[in-house]
Formats: sequence, structure tokens, C-alpha cells
Amino acid sequence: MAGPDGTDSSDRPNSPNDPDPYPDPTNDPDHPDHPASRLWHSVGLARATAADLAVLARHLVLYPTGMLPEHEHEHEAENQHGHELPSARESDPASTHGHVRGTAAARGRPPVLLLHGFVDNRSTFSVLRRSLHEHGWPQVQGLNYSPLIGDIRTAAEMLGRHVEEVCARSHRRRVDVVGHSLGGLIARYYVQRLGGDHRVRTLVTLGTPHAGTRAVPVLAPHPIIRQLRPGSEVLQELAAPSPGCRTRFVAFWSDLDQLMIPAEAARLVHPDLPAENVKVSGVGHLALPVHGTVVAEIRRALLGAGPLRPAIEAA
Repeated sequence: MAGPDGTDSSDRPNSPNDPDPYPDPTNDPDHPDHPASRLWHSVGLARATAADLAVLARHLVLYPTGMLPEHEHEHEAENQHGHELPSARESDPASTHGHVRGTAAARGRPPVLLLHGFVDNRSTFSVLRRSLHEHGWPQVQGLNYSPLIGDIRTAAEMLGRHVEEVCARSHRRRVDVVGHSLGGLIARYYVQRLGGDHRVRTLVTLGTPHAGTRAVPVLAPHPIIRQLRPGSEVLQELAAPSPGCRTRFVAFWSDLDQLMIPAEAARLVHPDLPAENVKVSGVGHLALPVHGTVVAEIRRALLGAGPLRPAIEAA
């Protein structure tokens, strides 16, 4: 094409004022590889790691109590020990002034079972359990499983037996389950592969490696940990078709989860599963069950009153 001077514009050298026909996408400040984005991510990761260390220190104090049998009114004592991380306390449709015990709505809620992660116990849910009780869930129980169990399938079978006991004792047909990390994968296996979808109404997972995490070494010494690697036999089973699944899934995943590589591994994507994924910005792996904003959103997920926000800021 001829330019004003009669020359072919394609042969003219680019002027310094001409726009770059091939701009470098990393020059965009919003691009993840832009220096400013990397710096912001590093700062956020450092803050999340510091918060996780604080959670760990607090959790070590409560850990011995989680090894004991759970008592019906144990949550009352935990009011003195469990603390939510700083957050804006948003209005909750589950309650008025935070207490609805004894109402018809509260009595209609199914039992909630809480399943911890690897080498942990039910004390990791002290904050969530207390919050659920305070907001009207009358039956909340934290479960323990032995760290010596070497197979997710075996742990899922044990969970199934416990669910049957809870349903028989409470005279309820279905329960809700909240699982942190490995606990979420155990519950998912029970739902998908062992027929647990007729018992579990809603399964909420927190930092669960649904797609597997590369943070696990290939030669990890514990067999159940090796099952968390991408492509493991267990994960292949869970990726298989699961038509007609009756359980609703809600997966909380964090952009700063140090144990999920990549972070999106904690998202649940399956064509046969009705799943909502909620991105949590600004918290680490250990803080997910205790952060006030996340806890409030878990309550909303268990209510099932409508679609959840696809992303929440919890920093």
C-alpha cells in the first residue's frame, strides 16, 4: 500500500511513535509475569505464610484436645480457645444477631460432619464448629481417622460407616460434610465411588487437591500421600464418569495455598458433578478452616440458599 510519499508503507521503518505491532504481554501490570505482579504475589505469600504459622502455633495448643472423644457440648468450652482470624463480619442469612437455636429452620438442618486433613485431627475445626453451633446448626461433629491408614478408599469406607451411624442416631436421611485438604478427597471418594451421594447432601472442600498436587514428592514415604499426586489411581477413578450424582459440591481454593501446586488444583472440575468453585484470595492452606470470611461463606454454602460468590477477598 502506497503512503503519502508514494512509497510502500510496508517497506518504511517503524517510527518511535508507532504502536508496537507485537506488544510484550508481560508489560501489562496485570500480567502474572509483570515484575509488579510478582512482587505483589510474593508479599501476599509472605503474609499468608506468617498467618499460617500463627494458625499452626494456635493449633498445636488445641491438638491434644482433638485426640479425645468428642462431647456433645464441647463447643461451649471452645468459645474460650477458638478464634477467627481478622475479617469483616458480614451479615449472615442463617441468623439474626447470630443465634437461631431452637427455631424450625435450625431443627431442619441436617447434621454436619467435619473431616480433617493428613496428620491432623478434629481440633482443626474448632472455630468452624463453634461458629456453626452459634448460628443454629444443632448437630456438628468432628471426625478423626488414623494417620496410619494407607489408602483413601479405606478411609472413605470408614467414613461411610460413620455416616450411617449418624443418620440412624439422628433419624435423618442425609448429612452435610466439610473436608479440609485430604479430608475433602476422602469424602469425595465416598460420595462418587461408594454410593455416598444418597447420604451426603452438600460436600464442602477446603484446599483439597481435586486435580492432584505436585507439592507431593514422587517418592513420598506414606502411600496415602502418594495418592494425592496428579494421575494417581485414586484420582483417575474420581475423574471417571459419575452420572446422576445427587451431592452438591462447593470447593474453596486459595491463590496462596502453599500445598497446592498449581493453586488451581484445589478447584473441582468434573462434567457430572454439580460443583461451585470459590476462589479465596490472601490466605494460606492452614488458615482456610479458621478465617472468619471463609467460615461465613461455608455457612452460606451449607444453607444452599443460592449461588455463592465466585471469589472472596480474605486477606
